[in-house]
Order: sequence, then structure tokens, then C-alpha cells
Amino acid sequence: MIAPIPALPPGFDAEREFPILTRWAFFNHGGVAPICNSAANALNTYTRQALEESYLAGNWYGQAETVRALAATLIHATADEIAFVKNTSEGIAFVANGLDWKSGDEIVSTAVEYPANVYPWMDVAARFGARHIMVPERDGRIEIQDLLNAVTPRTRMVAISHVEYASGYRNDLHALGAFCRKNNVLLCVDAIQSLCVIPVDVQTMNIDFLSADGHKWMLAPEGFGFFYCRKDLLSALRPEIGWWNVINAQDYGSYDFTLRPNAQRFECGTYTIPCMLALGASLKLLLDVGIDFIGRRVHWLTQHLADGLTQKGYTVISSRRPDEWSGIVSFTHPRHDHKKIVRDLMAQKIVIVMREGRLRASPHFYNTPEQIDRLLAALP
Repeated sequence: MIAPIPALPPGFDAEREFPILTRWAFFNHGGVAPICNSAANALNTYTRQALEESYLAGNWYGQAETVRALAATLIHATADEIAFVKNTSEGIAFVANGLDWKSGDEIVSTAVEYPANVYPWMDVAARFGARHIMVPERDGRIEIQDLLNAVTPRTRMVAISHVEYASGYRNDLHALGAFCRKNNVLLCVDAIQSLCVIPVDVQTMNIDFLSADGHKWMLAPEGFGFFYCRKDLLSALRPEIGWWNVINAQDYGSYDFTLRPNAQRFECGTYTIPCMLALGASLKLLLDVGIDFIGRRVHWLTQHLADGLTQKGYTVISSRRPDEWSGIVSFTHPRHDHKKIVRDLMAQKIVIVMREGRLRASPHFYNTPEQIDRLLAALP
């Protein structure tokens, strides 16, 4: 019997911050999550300001630096190492398109990555004669030793998700990062399935590059996220060039092609301001609630779900080991039609999805034990 669920902070009104609670049992935060009320308020404020006064009242670019600082705090980086991106793919593409690749370079990844972390490396292999090595999954897990064994003296990069999207398996970035740093191999991380549930520390994990969009566990709108580049690697990547990358970007008529000395050198143009403001609001909310607390509560919910699934005869694919669990619970049943299950649950206003032939549920901290029980009762 697991301990009682960690209680939400005193005074935290979950239904006010997440009105979806009154309408749906929503368990697809690993897909596109509902935004929080704080993010919605930021969007509404922007809309009112843009409608009534344009940019004159908003100080939007000043607020951008507050959002940048929040992102840096989340992953234990410095603000100078954070660039804003349109999505996770763009940040990964900064690395794939920005490094000076040589024929014979190797990129080690897994065979179960989300496509955003596959096609850029396939492209590098095709264009430069590099080798893209994809380590297979074993029963829902990526054995760390399989990854390490795939590294050779020609390996230049390990590109991996912190949490794998279909299985929910959490890769050991501490062990992997230590190995990569010791062996002079770069580590590029897709963190979209872990940020704001699993603590991330780019320094202790020895992460060189990291990218994530805000529309999953960060509870922000689609189309805006951030990219981390370790400070001493800023000049190792060739950025896409626009008007905003340079040191005197707002001195429009004085052309000085000197790139900014920080990660803003990767920002080639205007921000998507409303999404940036909404991401800042959601990050502030989540940091105020506490990432460690969020992780403990999500762990309770997912463990309660995994236990109930096992009792009902489902096979839980996702690892529940202490250092391998995540907010994703992937599961199967030998007899029931998975597609029909998803449709039938949707008709009951319960949202799960299918990924790679498996059922997948991904609750967030604001979900309730009663909603998990409702899901379990509705499953055949």
C-alpha cells in the first residue's frame, strides 16, 4: 500500500487554475496539455494590451528576460545560456545544422526516439557522411550499458530524450552525461517529456545542449519553448542569421555583423510574444508549487495507476524503478482492442492515447486520485 498522496499546497485552487478538471479526466500531458489559468491570463493581458495600446504599454521584451531567467532556473543554467525557440525541433536543429560535422562522425541515439530527435541526425548522416547509430529498446527500457557500448572513438554526439515518449522510460542522464564528458562526447537532450516533473540540472548531468517546447508538462501554449547551450559551446554552433542575432539589433541602420555573446545569438527574429508571456506565467506557477513536490505527486498518481492496471490484467510497459519512472504510464492488454478503448474512454470524457501500439496515460500533478480511479473503473 503506497503512502497517502502529497496534498496540494494550502490555498491552491486546482479547479480555478485548471478548469479542465470539471470537464474531463485528462491524461495526455505527454501530448498537448491544457494550459493553466495563469498562462491564459497572460495571453488575455497581451491581447488587451495589443488591442488597446500596441507595444506601448507591455514592455514585452523586458518581460522576455524574466521568462529567460525562469527557464534558466528550471534547469540550473544561466540566463546567458538560454535561447527562445518555436519548438523542440528547432533547438535540436540548431545543433544538427550548426556543428561542423566531418565524414565518419557518429551520432548515438535510440531506436525509440520521437521523430524530432531522429530526422535531424538522419539528415546529418546523409549530408556529411556521418553515421547515425540507433540503440534498440529492451522491454520498454533503454539499457544504459547498451548506449555506452555503442560509443566509439568516432562518436561525436549522444542525442537522446530524457524521457522516451512511447514507453515513459527515463534515461539516466547523470550516468550518461558523466560518461560523455569523460570521453569528450557531446550530449544533446530532448527534455520535453520531463521538464517540470523530473528535476533537470544541466550542470550535474553534464548536458551540452537541451531543447523543449512548453506545450506538454510546462502547461503553456504550443509554439514556444527554449534551448540551452552550454556557455563554452556557444561559438561552436553556426546560427541561422536574421536581424536579432547581433549585438546592436535595434540600431537598425548601423550594420554591425557581430553576434551576441550569449545564447540570444540563436534567436534570428521576433519572438512569439503571447506564447512567451504565457510560458513565463506557467513556469512561475510550476516553480512556485515546486518541481520536487510536483514529481512526488505525479509519482503517486502514476504508481496508483500502474498498481490498478496490474490488478485488472493489463501489462505495464513503463518502468516503475525509482530512477526510471516518469509521468508516462504505457500499458497493453492481450485481448482488448486498444483503439476501441481510447474511443470508448473519450466518450466518457476520459483522455488517454495510443503510442506505438500501446495505451498511454500521462497525468499531471493537479489530477486527482478519484480521476485515476475513474479511469481504472472505465477500462475493460
